[in-house]
Amino acid sequence: MMFNEIDKGAPVLDVIVSEEARHEDGRISCVIGNHIQFSENQLLSYCFSEWKPVVFDMLVVAAAVEFCDRLHRRPTFGWRRKIYLEVPVHDRALWESQKVKETLLSALGFLTGDFWNIAFVNRKRVEGSRTQSSLPLPSGARAIVPFSDGMDSRAVAALSAQKLNSEVIRVRLGGKKYDQPRKDGRLQPFTNIPYQVRSHERRFAESSNRSRGFKFSMVSGIAAYLSDVDTIIIPESGQGALGPPLIPVAQIYPDYRNHPLFTERMEKFFLALLDYRVSWTFPRLWFTKGETLRAFVAETTEGNEWSKTISCWQQNRHVSVDGHRRQCGVCAACMLRRLSVHAAGLSEPANHYVWENLSASTFEQGANHNFQKITSALREYAIAGTMHMDHLAGLADSSLYQSTIKRNAAQVARALGIKVEDAEMKLTSLLHRHRNEWHAFVESLGPVSFVRQWTANVL
Repeated sequence: MMFNEIDKGAPVLDVIVSEEARHEDGRISCVIGNHIQFSENQLLSYCFSEWKPVVFDMLVVAAAVEFCDRLHRRPTFGWRRKIYLEVPVHDRALWESQKVKETLLSALGFLTGDFWNIAFVNRKRVEGSRTQSSLPLPSGARAIVPFSDGMDSRAVAALSAQKLNSEVIRVRLGGKKYDQPRKDGRLQPFTNIPYQVRSHERRFAESSNRSRGFKFSMVSGIAAYLSDVDTIIIPESGQGALGPPLIPVAQIYPDYRNHPLFTERMEKFFLALLDYRVSWTFPRLWFTKGETLRAFVAETTEGNEWSKTISCWQQNRHVSVDGHRRQCGVCAACMLRRLSVHAAGLSEPANHYVWENLSASTFEQGANHNFQKITSALREYAIAGTMHMDHLAGLADSSLYQSTIKRNAAQVARALGIKVEDAEMKLTSLLHRHRNEWHAFVESLGPVSFVRQWTANVL
């Protein structure tokens, strides 16, 4: 990614990752064991009969990228930052090879919108070997599914296992103790992200955290490599995967974390680094989230688990009522969830959300009366979430956006290896179905709803 005139004022970060504290003028130190902290128990869940130093290096690289991405706030005007990063690895020649560096920088630059320049150096000492040969992999598993508390991951894991007539390997992307599965008291494989990244300060300055997509793709790809599986299933439905690039927000760089254009780049990186071909697939790309939920409930024995899932982006401290964690109910993720539950013909208790009543005439009246943290930021999240759903609903019927739809369809077609006309037909159909679901949902909230007042595309 080359610099241009716009880049001249971009913030510059120069970060050095090391095995012990180092202080060099003008450089930010990131110490393994301090700023990058591995959980021995969770790391063991990635260790099979053979210890692979390159896998440990991949985890360090993913952690270092997250550290850099979250360290410095993005500029008020513009988006891109210049990030220089030095990382110690076991095999410098491999990581410094042209193909590995080209594919790595291509994936990172495309995902985050930043300029990355990464140098690799030899580690001072070899990381200690770890093995956990007794970890039980599902017998005959044919695919990896990144797994979280989200509705799509629960639904698509079950639907995929049923379609493949075999178990799938669920790679946990969470970090909470309750999501560290054990079977008969034994540790299970791929138990959460095996590291945490900590800032020099109390918390990181940048919240966009676009590198999450790289972290999740890295650990999912590692799981495929270690399990000798060549397929990774992306659970995201069409609105979540294709919606953000179709409707970018102002100067914010499009979010490609669940998009075929990004996973295509990760496939090339894994092939270059590991000489291992893994494919990311999108079985629900041309379906709405509501259609995926409906299929989950109707076609699998796990369908009743949908109500236990969490979709909200907000942190616990921002969306608790009477000391109990809830989902906010108004961010983009929550709005898509509530739209999808309605489209699937289902319902859930209002007290799952802080904003219990979307039919209220004002934003403030919609929240639980004991919620005391209504802020301008939450209001902005709610407006943004509503407008994203509404703008996406208006695309299919807008002559102004036909070129955007055609361009995005052509890009997806190239990444997936399908015909452009097929991708355009599927994308247009998806947008029409989203429009119908959104209109029906907003109409169901009644004529005075604050959500309806914010929309432009409901008749």
